[in-house]
Amino acid sequence: MNKLTADDLIYGYINGIFPMADADGTLYWYSPDPRAVIPIGGYKPSKSLRPTLNKQQFDIRINANFEQVMRYCATPRSIDDSTWISAEIIEAYTDLHQMGLAHSVETYINDRLVGGLYGVAIGGAFFGESMFHHVPNASKVAFHHLILILREQQFSLLDTQFINDNVKRFGAIEISKRDYADQLKRALKQKARFSEPAVEHLFRSHAGD
Repeated sequence: MNKLTADDLIYGYINGIFPMADADGTLYWYSPDPRAVIPIGGYKPSKSLRPTLNKQQFDIRINANFEQVMRYCATPRSIDDSTWISAEIIEAYTDLHQMGLAHSVETYINDRLVGGLYGVAIGGAFFGESMFHHVPNASKVAFHHLILILREQQFSLLDTQFINDNVKRFGAIEISKRDYADQLKRALKQKARFSEPAVEHLFRSHAGD
């Protein structure tokens, strides 16, 4: 197979597929049925997270260190674990980031990157890929601010690919592949933008709502 490129990623996302690497680095393309999505309008921060948001414990930055976010996301969670984020995937998504289509939401304490997430934005669809945290709640706060951006910019689809306990806590549900294709088609026709100037006011106080 030829090396993964940013153009391959764009083609994949607009057609409802995404790549993951096997333990040996081999890339496979996936199109789950059912598909996991998070209804953007239905998300509410948990009661346990609200005190953290109110304390303004984290500084929030957008696209400040995209590649490092990916590298932290690629770190195996345990000795026996492996990662689906290969060096080839990191390079291709970093290229996509430089094109303005892949983005990171990052949390910092004293200028140290302690949590974050990354994904791809095309039209009114955001395709969430992975998140990490080095201190408690760091990735949850990053996700909270992702939702603020998606609402502000009127995105209509937040794709989380596979259902698991991690995304369930954010309100993820499963829909059929057909329903997903319909939602994706509508979202791709939108002209939403995931851009720092347009959402800068959301982070002036570094606080949640």
